[in-house]
Amino acid sequence: MSYQIDLTDGILTFTIDREEKRNAVNDEVMNGLKQVIKYIKENEDVRFLVVTGEGEKAFCSGGDLSEFHSLKTAEEAFGMLSKMGNILYELATLHVPTIALINGTAVGGGCEIATACDFRLVASHAKCGFIQGTLAITTGWGGGTYLFERGLRHDRALKMLIDAKPYDAQTLYDIGWAMRVFDGPKEEALEAFIEDMKKIHPSVHRAYKEIELRKWRERNVYGRVMEEIKLCAKLWESEEHEKAVERFLSKSSSKK
Repeated sequence: MSYQIDLTDGILTFTIDREEKRNAVNDEVMNGLKQVIKYIKENEDVRFLVVTGEGEKAFCSGGDLSEFHSLKTAEEAFGMLSKMGNILYELATLHVPTIALINGTAVGGGCEIATACDFRLVASHAKCGFIQGTLAITTGWGGGTYLFERGLRHDRALKMLIDAKPYDAQTLYDIGWAMRVFDGPKEEALEAFIEDMKKIHPSVHRAYKEIELRKWRERNVYGRVMEEIKLCAKLWESEEHEKAVERFLSKSSSKK
């Protein structure tokens, strides 16, 4: 199984469990996340959704290129990208607080998953960044749209995308992407973060989330996410992307 699901005391934790692949996303991870979101929508026993990765090295390294590299055309790429894009939109618009518990590196699509969450708690050793540009593509799951919606100063958000490199935890906190930087066990960091939130009735959390989601509907966030995905799909079929992925896979293979 590529993921773990745990529901304890109203905290539903979804853990990407592909440590040997730096917790890269494959179809099984996508389907597991979709299953979790469906459960939360249909049940009221979940107060918080936490997304994290197995181990201490990686939160999520994005899409598993060894699996998705077989997608060649824009149409083929859009099928995969829009699947995860729709899942992330459903996550981003849940009526319970969502927390990215970033235990290690979050790059590419992993950074998009974290940005779709309401809160980002980052381990002090972790680095996060939208590195898609190094593969000659843009964010493809809606991460760029969510980044501009998260309240970062426009120039800082845009530079984070254009730099296409990982930022250290302190920098992520300084620019406002990370809400907290923590040392020690991630479970303790999570417990300290939600200590006060747990004292408030869930109906209040849902009401405040609705205020934000009303703004998103007015701003047509979903439509913008889909346009973002279409742009990435177009770049996906380019020769530049093909060559960049081949270099990446060749480099990864040589390290084994």
